[in-house]
Amino acid sequence: MNTGDLEYLGLYSAELRVLEIQAKLHRWARGDPHRRFSDLFNLVADPAFLLVAWDRVRGNKGARTPGVDGATASSIEYGRGAGYFLDELRSALKDRSFRPLPVRERLIPKANGKLRRLGIATIRDRVVQASLKLVLEPIFEADFHPCSYGFRPGRRAHDAIAETVMFVNNKYEWVVEGDITACLDASSHCSSADCHDQNSWSWGLGSSIRRPFMRPVRVRTARSSPRFTRCNMVWRETPRARVA
Repeated sequence: MNTGDLEYLGLYSAELRVLEIQAKLHRWARGDPHRRFSDLFNLVADPAFLLVAWDRVRGNKGARTPGVDGATASSIEYGRGAGYFLDELRSALKDRSFRPLPVRERLIPKANGKLRRLGIATIRDRVVQASLKLVLEPIFEADFHPCSYGFRPGRRAHDAIAETVMFVNNKYEWVVEGDITACLDASSHCSSADCHDQNSWSWGLGSSIRRPFMRPVRVRTARSSPRFTRCNMVWRETPRARVA
């Protein structure tokens, strides 16, 4: 695939290219529920996808918060420049030398007195994650049911509440709510095989896509010394039914 030079790629044309490819991926996924997609990792490193991903990360409120490397979106722009940053990141992705850095952990108080873990990734890793999302989202959107509202584009919790109200008004009498305790805790998500495989790029496309979500977590102990836990993933893994 001829992706062109990053320096000549404007944001508007990049967004058009991304939308065009996303529409194709979604159409292919809906047309064949059993289709397995390959060569997706090249799209993650595509200049258009990286540029759109950078724009989304830069426009997010969290862009002012640095990861373990201390870099913010502004410091990258006014330092080496976004073009050089994205070009360097694309090269690392294409030659498989990209390695995600540990996430910086912060503990946020909850209403029940417990603490919620917040993992702050580096700007560099957030751009890769955003690019991955741009590639994977139109594929897996084809498999979701209309009643699913969680973490989907154009949907929010208020929509689920509105549908619940509609059902209640139509004589439904029961609303069942469920929650998985500590679903994203590190101990729930990192098998010994996953931890071993993090050291190798040889485990196939599905694992290559999964890897940026598998990072050690840097936390601060009482003595303010860095301590690492081996794995705390945002996603357990990329479902392999769609990824060859």
